[in-house]
Amino acid sequence: MTSTATVTGQLFVAGEWRRAADGATLPLENPSDGSTLAHIARGRAADIDAAVDAARHALDHGEWGRLSAAERGRVLAAIGREVLAQADDLARIEALDVGKPLKQGRADAVALARYLEFYGGAADKVHGQTLPMPNGYTALTWREPHGVTGHIVPWNYPMQIVGRSVGAALAMGNACVLKPAEEACLTVLAFARIAAKVGLPAGALNVVTGLGEEAGAALSAHPGVAHLSFTGSVATGALVQAAAARHTVPVTLELGGKSPQIVFDDADLDAALPFLVNAGIQNAGQTCSAASRILVERPVFAQVRERMAERYRALRVGPALDDLDVGPVISQRQHDIVAHYLALARDAGLEIAAQAELAPDAPASGHYVRPTLVADVPPEHALAQEEIFGPVQVLIPFDGEAQALAIANGTPYGLVAGVWTRDGGRQLRMARGLKCGQVFVNNYGAGGGIELPFGGVKRSGHGREKGFEALYGFSTLKTVAIHHG
Repeated sequence: MTSTATVTGQLFVAGEWRRAADGATLPLENPSDGSTLAHIARGRAADIDAAVDAARHALDHGEWGRLSAAERGRVLAAIGREVLAQADDLARIEALDVGKPLKQGRADAVALARYLEFYGGAADKVHGQTLPMPNGYTALTWREPHGVTGHIVPWNYPMQIVGRSVGAALAMGNACVLKPAEEACLTVLAFARIAAKVGLPAGALNVVTGLGEEAGAALSAHPGVAHLSFTGSVATGALVQAAAARHTVPVTLELGGKSPQIVFDDADLDAALPFLVNAGIQNAGQTCSAASRILVERPVFAQVRERMAERYRALRVGPALDDLDVGPVISQRQHDIVAHYLALARDAGLEIAAQAELAPDAPASGHYVRPTLVADVPPEHALAQEEIFGPVQVLIPFDGEAQALAIANGTPYGLVAGVWTRDGGRQLRMARGLKCGQVFVNNYGAGGGIELPFGGVKRSGHGREKGFEALYGFSTLKTVAIHHG
C-alpha cells in the first residue's frame, strides 16, 4: 500500500492534498478479511464547497481553462500512459479495496488507461456544423463545456467509471468534482495522484471522499455544479436527480439492471457458455450489466443447465490477492442482501442447480458468497425481477421468440441484453425488440467496450456514457446565426 500512503486520510482539492475541513476520517474495510485497510477523509458540505470553488477557478482563472482541445488531449493521453505503467500497483489496490481478484483489478486499470487514451484522442475531434440558411445568413453550431461537473462514482468499478465519466468530462474542457464511494475509493485517490504527477492543472480534478448522505448529497444539491453524473442504485439516483432538479441541473443516471442472455436452440453453446457464466459472476456479480438472467429455449434447456452447473462447480472463491475466479462481496450488508435472495429461492422450493465452493483458507471474517445457479425460476419471482448485485444467476426456460422477448422485457430495468442464435433474421428481430440500451449478439460485453455508448432505459437510467456520446453529454450545444446581408 505504499503507493497510497501519502493520500489516505486526505482530500484532493485545487491540486493539493488536505484533510477534511473538520479533520474527520472514516475506516475503509478489506472485504477479504474484514480488517481495516486504511482511513479516508470524511468530507462534508464545506469540503464540497471548496472543491467546487477550485474547479470554477480552474476554468475562469487557471491554466486548465486556457488549454486548447488538443492540449487537453495530450494531458489525458499522458495520464493514461502513466496509469498503464502503474497498472500492477493499481490492480493490487483495487483488489484489496473492492475484493475482486487481481486479474480483474488489472483489467480495470488497463481499461482506465484505454478510456484516457480514447478521450485524449477525441478531445479535438468534436465538431460543430454549418447549417443551411436563407441568403444573407450564416448559421453554425459548436459544443462548449458545461463548466463544473459533479461525478458520483460507485464502489464496484472505481477505475473504469472514473475513466468513462471524468475522462470524457475533462476531454470536453469541464472541471470535475469527484465523490467516490466510501466503501472503495483508494484507486480513485491514486488516480488523482497520478494525474497531478503527470501535470493535470490544479483544480481540473478535485476528489472529496466521504459518506453519500453528506458529501454526495452536498454535491448533488450544489448550485455551482452545472452537470451531474451518477452511477449507483435506483433509490439513490432518484435522490440525486431530485436534488439537482432544484437548480435545473442535467443528470446522467446509470442505475443498474436485470440483464438477460437469451439462448436459442441453434446457438453455438461452446462459444456461449463461458460468456453465460463469466458475465454473471465477474466481480462477484456486483456489476450493473451482470447477466443475471439466462433465458434458454426449451429444447436445449437441460443441456445448458447441466453445462453451466459444471462450470459453477469448478469455480474457485477466495481472497482477492489469491487471484481466484471470484472474491468476496464488498460488505457484510451486501452479503446479507444476497443471502436474503437465496433464502427466498429455498423458501419457494426453487432448484439450486449448482454452487461454487469456498477456498479452504478463505477467512471467516471475509464477506464471501458461494456463486449460485438457480434453475426453472418463474419470470415473475423476485430472483428474476430484482437486482441482487451478487453472484446469483437464474435459468428461465422459454418457447419461441415472442415469449423470449416478453420475459426479457418484463422487468423494470433495461440496460443490456445478449442474444445467442445463428439465425441472422432472428438476431435483428431480437435486437430491435429488446427494450434496453445495449444488445450483444453472439457475445456479451458486460457493459461493452470503451467506444460503445452505454446507458439504459426504464429504471436503468438515462443519458449515455462511453464513446463519442459521452462527449456530447458532457457538453452543451450553442447555435450562432449571423446576418451579414
